[in-house]
Amino acid sequence: MHNANSRKLVAPLALTVFVWIFLLNAMDLLPVDLLPWLWQTVTGNPHAYLCVVPTADLSITMGLSLGVLIVCLIYNVKIKGAGGWVHELFSAPFGDKWFLYPVNFAMQIIEFVAKTVSHGMRLFGNMYAGELIFLLIALMGGAFASVGLATGIALFVGHIIAGFVWAAFHLIIITLQAFVFMMLTLVYIGQAHDAH
Repeated sequence: MHNANSRKLVAPLALTVFVWIFLLNAMDLLPVDLLPWLWQTVTGNPHAYLCVVPTADLSITMGLSLGVLIVCLIYNVKIKGAGGWVHELFSAPFGDKWFLYPVNFAMQIIEFVAKTVSHGMRLFGNMYAGELIFLLIALMGGAFASVGLATGIALFVGHIIAGFVWAAFHLIIITLQAFVFMMLTLVYIGQAHDAH
């Protein structure tokens, strides 16, 4: 950030985004049956269909990336002024010729949409895949009851070992995903400060 005033807002924003995404991702470390069991215990309803990890839900990650887009649009107007930003919408990237305005505008819209969709989809895909692996490991622990004794014991021991290994590896993943989401947010806000 070249602007000292912007750094005063962007630094706390970056920390907030990092902590928020980290805590949402860390819910993956809860046992898979804990929240459904709590739901059944409290409400008495045996049907508890829920996604434990909020970032494994596409609507949450797209909402977060849409929030980043809104912040970037606000910064575009704040830094360049409304007229400067509208001028940039129609003059970048191909130049300030009037017959290129529709193409420039289309390219700017495609850029905003692509950044927003890829920002949300990247976090969703990584966290959804991690949750699926946790569910598969949990199924290993439950499968021991339906197979023979030796196979069942091997599955149960494999479930315990794989669960611990994947949870340790997942600590790195959730931290890295929060860091990448934060850094992309900073890059997009930084781009709002730059003139084309």
